[in-house]
Amino acid sequence: MDKAFLFDMNGTMIDDMQFHLKAWYHILNDDLGANLGWEETKSHMYGKNSELLIRIFGEDRFSPEEMERLSIEKEKRYQQEFKPHLKLIPGLQQFLEKAHALHIPMAIGSAAIPFNIDFVLDNLNIRHYFKAIVSADDVATSKPHPETFLKCAQLLGVDPASCLVFEDAPKGVEAAQNAGMPAVVLTTMHEQEEFAVYNNIITYTKDYTHLSPADLVRSKAI
Repeated sequence: MDKAFLFDMNGTMIDDMQFHLKAWYHILNDDLGANLGWEETKSHMYGKNSELLIRIFGEDRFSPEEMERLSIEKEKRYQQEFKPHLKLIPGLQQFLEKAHALHIPMAIGSAAIPFNIDFVLDNLNIRHYFKAIVSADDVATSKPHPETFLKCAQLLGVDPASCLVFEDAPKGVEAAQNAGMPAVVLTTMHEQEEFAVYNNIITYTKDYTHLSPADLVRSKAI
């Protein structure tokens, strides 16, 4: 089959973005004195952890080693608080099983570090569904740059135009658009109105319960 599904992870496969936001909010404000409000913190929730720190504090505030330490500390706090709630978004388990049975190649294209991707895939036992994984460590520039999704397509051996991206964030949808890929938007953290500027969205959904892999691959959008 010459179609492929590419999944963002946080907020798209698991509904965890509020836990990421809470972890960042307390590190940025309580530990680092950024004095950011909740919504302002939320507006920075895209890309690599190091990119987020540079956006807020500038390029000279932290060394690479300090940014790595802060990144790991943030993820440890997130994982500790989220683990009791860790589960797939409703309908996704069945969706993955059906897509796998149809031999649709699937990949994960996430701005998360491997530490977080492994946390999700191994605790939920879903690694076997994905033929490729592209993490923050695998790209030079994160979303909205298209590198993440283009690399997924390359690893799967599928034309970018034949890939359908599942995303929850405007910058992720922008990355898909920049890669020439249509997108399905999960409205787990952002409202539909926040995606109005993008022209590559084929549908919005709160979960996967009403999505059919067979119908999506037959869609004229991909």
